[in-house]
Amino acid sequence: MSAPKFTTLGCRLNAYETEAMKELTARAGLTDTVVVNTCAVTSEAVRKARQEIRRLRRDNPDARLIVTGCAAQTEPETFAAMAEVDAVIGNAEKMRPETWTGIAADFIGDTEAVQVDDIMSVTETAGHLIDGFGTRSRAYVQVQNGCDHRCTFCIIPYGRGNSRSVPAGVVVEQVRRLVDRGYNEVVLTGVDLTSWGADLPAQPRLGDLVLRILKLVPDLPRLRISSIDSIEVDEALMQAIASEPRLMPHLHLSLQHGDDLILKRMKRRHLRDDAIRFSEEARRLRPDMTFGADIIAGFPTETEAHFENSLKLVEECGLTWLHVFPYSPRPGTPAARMPQVDGRAIRDRAARLRAAGAARVRAHLDAQVGKTHQVLMENPHMGRTAQFAEVRFDAPQPEGRIVTAAITGASDDTLIA
Repeated sequence: MSAPKFTTLGCRLNAYETEAMKELTARAGLTDTVVVNTCAVTSEAVRKARQEIRRLRRDNPDARLIVTGCAAQTEPETFAAMAEVDAVIGNAEKMRPETWTGIAADFIGDTEAVQVDDIMSVTETAGHLIDGFGTRSRAYVQVQNGCDHRCTFCIIPYGRGNSRSVPAGVVVEQVRRLVDRGYNEVVLTGVDLTSWGADLPAQPRLGDLVLRILKLVPDLPRLRISSIDSIEVDEALMQAIASEPRLMPHLHLSLQHGDDLILKRMKRRHLRDDAIRFSEEARRLRPDMTFGADIIAGFPTETEAHFENSLKLVEECGLTWLHVFPYSPRPGTPAARMPQVDGRAIRDRAARLRAAGAARVRAHLDAQVGKTHQVLMENPHMGRTAQFAEVRFDAPQPEGRIVTAAITGASDDTLIA
């Protein structure tokens, strides 16, 4: 009998939760099982999940095949109808020990094959914090789950539920354990990170959490925060950006578009000027700050003029690392009922955005040549700067250590030291 096999699709949070499931299934004594942790962010993500399930069934004909994750939560009937699938488990259920002990005891009957409850009724935070998930150098700490917003293109709140926060004291203790185990960088992750604290007593903000971690874990060399909604950034976080060198100068912004009318149709909470103002202020406080951003190409009703405003935003916000998403309709979302953009136009616009992003990356990397950076080594020949640029070394370096590197060259996507 073999240990369970896991396949993870989608975001870093999914990968984090897969680590939790590995512990839970091991504790339950589960064997001969394949678990697919799915993503629902786009229709393409769901298609890839179905494709992966069929492949895994061919490769593992005798194993139980269990589907979980956001797509399982939002479309349980889709996966339950697949002949390859033995059970469908919701996002809340996959974090519960009793789910896996039940499966291990072969409690998959006709009434148990789909275990997906109402995710909106879940109020607890993640109870299974995984110490050290990530590389040997960088660990990820989930501090928040779910989202209270209802952007018109997004299915994720229906897969993740409403926003729930991990209490600050629990987070600080986990970060302290990670530092004691030798990690030099910790990344705070969540679905809607800047909403952290709204459901906790006294309603602290993300900036309060960041300052508390840096104060109470003085031996932590580097703290990084993942994707944020810039309109929700609080004064304490801006203070941390300005005054805390251990907070890394790299922010990934959930911008989505550069045109005000499209932003309103997306039901976003910011306008283009808000994004530009935030970027200018963050860079004023921290001149070495770099930005990544999520941008959607081809949102319903987007004209060429609307799209040009997204292209201009790349320069106006000084964005470097772009995640470009060609729009695809998600059934059940308001945007899916809006007038759609021609698929060829969507692909063309996405390609133009990616080209703009690639040019910004190359410009940023070229500007680093001749400079010295502190680089966290992810393996003997590759590490990342504080701004998250990849650095390649000919001579091997100690994995997990922060080394001082003189940058001697740059390619399209990598620095050379």
